[in-house]
Amino acid sequence: MNPTGYAQLDELLARLAGIASLDESALEAEHTAILGRKAGALTEASKQIPTLPPEERRGFGAAVNQVKAAFEQAFTARRAELAEESRRRALAGVDLTMPARHRWIGSAHPVTTVIDEITEIFRGLGFVVAVGPEVETEWYNFHALNFPANHPAMDMHDTLYVDATPVPGDRGGRQLLRTHTSPVQIRELLTHEPPVRAIIPGMSYRNDPFDPSHAPAFHQIEGLAVDEGISFVDLKATLVHFARRFFGETTRTRFRPSYFPFTEPSAEMDVECQLCHGSGCPACKGTGWMEILGCGMVHPAVLANCDVDAERYTGFAFGMGPARITMLRYGVTDIRYMYEGDMRFLGSLR
Repeated sequence: MNPTGYAQLDELLARLAGIASLDESALEAEHTAILGRKAGALTEASKQIPTLPPEERRGFGAAVNQVKAAFEQAFTARRAELAEESRRRALAGVDLTMPARHRWIGSAHPVTTVIDEITEIFRGLGFVVAVGPEVETEWYNFHALNFPANHPAMDMHDTLYVDATPVPGDRGGRQLLRTHTSPVQIRELLTHEPPVRAIIPGMSYRNDPFDPSHAPAFHQIEGLAVDEGISFVDLKATLVHFARRFFGETTRTRFRPSYFPFTEPSAEMDVECQLCHGSGCPACKGTGWMEILGCGMVHPAVLANCDVDAERYTGFAFGMGPARITMLRYGVTDIRYMYEGDMRFLGSLR
C-alpha cells in the first residue's frame, strides 16, 4: 500500500464536513481545489496510480473514485441549498397570493390581418403578389395611367412631391410619393408579357386631411389581370367571389357606373352594409349599401403605354382601401382609431 496516497485521501475526507458551511464563492473555489482537472487534489492523487505496484493499483484507484463521488455529491447538495436560500431571500416580503402581472402579447394590426386575408383570397385565384417603390415619377404614377396633363390629382395640393427637379427620360418627371399602388401595375406589364395576374398591396400617400374617413398615408390593395379574351364578366365574377369569401356567402353586391382615367368602362362596387344588413343606418347613409372598391376594364391607352397589344389583349383592374374594409368588418366609425396606437381599442378588434 501507499501510505502517503491514502493519507492524502484521509485529509480530503476530513474536508467534506466543511462543505456544508461554505458560501457560493468559497464553494466554487473548494470545488476547483479538489476536483479541478489541472491541479485538483484528487487529480494529483490519481496521478500516483501508475507508480504503485500492480497489486495495489486497483484498491487505491477504487478509493480515489469513492472519495471523488463523495465530494461530487456533497458539492451538488450544497449548491442546491445555496440556490434555495437565494430563492427565499428573493421572495422575502413578496405576497405569493397576489395575481401575476399581465403580460402584453403582440399580434398583427387589424389592417394587416385584413390585407393578408384579402391577399390569400386572390392568391387562391392564381394572382401573384407584386410590390414596387413608394417614391415614383410622374410618368409611372400619372402619365402611363392615362391621366391628362391638367388632371387635378397632379396638383401639389393633392399629391406629395419630394423633388421638383424632373427625372430625365421618357419615363421621368417630378418625383413624388405614389398616390396609389397603380404604378406597380405599369411595372408588371412592362416586366412580364401577358398573361398577367397580380395582387398589389402597399402604402399610398395623398395630401389629405386626417379626418374620420381619410388619412394622408394609407394602405391600398390593387389587382390586375391581363390576358386574351378577358371581359367585364370575368371582372364581376372575380370580385363577387372575393366579397362572398371575405364577408360571407350570403353577401349581396352591386356595381355602379363610374369614371377612372385608367379604366373604361369603370365601376364602383358596393356590398350590403355589414352593420344594418341592408335595412339602412347612419353608417351607410340609409342606403343599405357601402362602397368598398373601384374597378373597370384596363384602358387601351394604358396597355399601349406598356407596349401591350390592345387589339389582342384585354384586362381588368380594381383597387380598394383595406383600412375602410377593416372598418366595415368591425363596425369602426372613424379611420383615425386605426392609427392612434390605442392597445385597448386594437385589442378589442381581435
